Amino acid sequence: MFGSSFGNVFKVTTWGESHGKGLGVIIDGCPAGLSLSEDDIQVYLDRRKPGQSKYTTKRGESDTVEILSGVFDGKTTGTSISLIVRNKDQHSSDYNEIAEYYRPGHADFNYDTKYGFRDYRGGGRSSGRETIGRVAAGAIACKILKQLGITLSAYTLSIGPISIDKNNFDESSVMQNPFYMPDMAAAKRAADYLEKCMQEKNSSGGMIECIIHGMPAGIGDPVFEKLNANLGKAILSIGAIKGFEIGDGFSVAAATGLSNNDSYRADENGNIKKMTNHSGGITGGISDGCEIIFRAAVKPTPSIAATQQTVNRKKENISINIKGRHDPVIVPRAVVVVESMAALTITDMLFASMTSRMEDIVHFFNDKKS
Repeated sequence: MFGSSFGNVFKVTTWGESHGKGLGVIIDGCPAGLSLSEDDIQVYLDRRKPGQSKYTTKRGESDTVEILSGVFDGKTTGTSISLIVRNKDQHSSDYNEIAEYYRPGHADFNYDTKYGFRDYRGGGRSSGRETIGRVAAGAIACKILKQLGITLSAYTLSIGPISIDKNNFDESSVMQNPFYMPDMAAAKRAADYLEKCMQEKNSSGGMIECIIHGMPAGIGDPVFEKLNANLGKAILSIGAIKGFEIGDGFSVAAATGLSNNDSYRADENGNIKKMTNHSGGITGGISDGCEIIFRAAVKPTPSIAATQQTVNRKKENISINIKGRHDPVIVPRAVVVVESMAALTITDMLFASMTSRMEDIVHFFNDKKS
């Protein structure tokens, strides 16, 4: 199977299945000397683990991470970092029934068509648990970025028809409600809406927004390695994401040049600044020094208890009611996944940009001689 690796300089490879012995990631390209502990990574994994509230699956996993290699005396060694999270609460029997039919909204039919075989226990590699490796690696990327003055803030913008009010935006409240919404009033309305969905044996989608603070100008390339293109690929590689937009996004289709262009001004010190940020911090595929702002649309959880129509492997039309432990909404647990994939992309492209200018290379190696 291709496609389990991401990045060029800071490169990660995830492995494992939902109901296998465990899941993990191998990280190549992390510099030596970064202070790193399992606790640094666990903070991020705790944000995506199951069982956090009544709105997440009741699968009882602690998702405890172990560092297997690449760290000595609390610092990275410059060699490959290997991380593992062991599965401890697999109920594979919950999935015996679905081995014979194709679940609507899942990749079951596609897998059978492509490989002639599939791991039906929770979806195997297409399960949401695959994102454990992404988040574990993303925690390391975030720690690197923090030392460079770059931080990421991801949160739930909406669940179903319930959106936050930007006038009530309070980032400190993100960790104070089960939906990771920066608006407590909207979180209460989202809870009421999800209660209704659950009573109807249904699920909901939503939108995640991410802001990258402190990003320097000049990161990214103008053709196939555009920063926005790589962010788009990273975010769209998350299983439940069906849409990506940056800056003003799809609203630019109704805009004009005068309303959409970001004007530039020089301040009294000669620093060039943009007066607006319709571009979302990236112009021509290269960061422009403003905050990078993007959004990701998350589809409703496809595993629902309501009756649905499908086909079995014998090509017979059947009705099904999916059993098992499933989130009624994916959005809250996906927030940290979006943040992690953005951090991996930014870190990789920052490292790649270190060789963009000859003067930077000369400066680096002249410092080595002194």
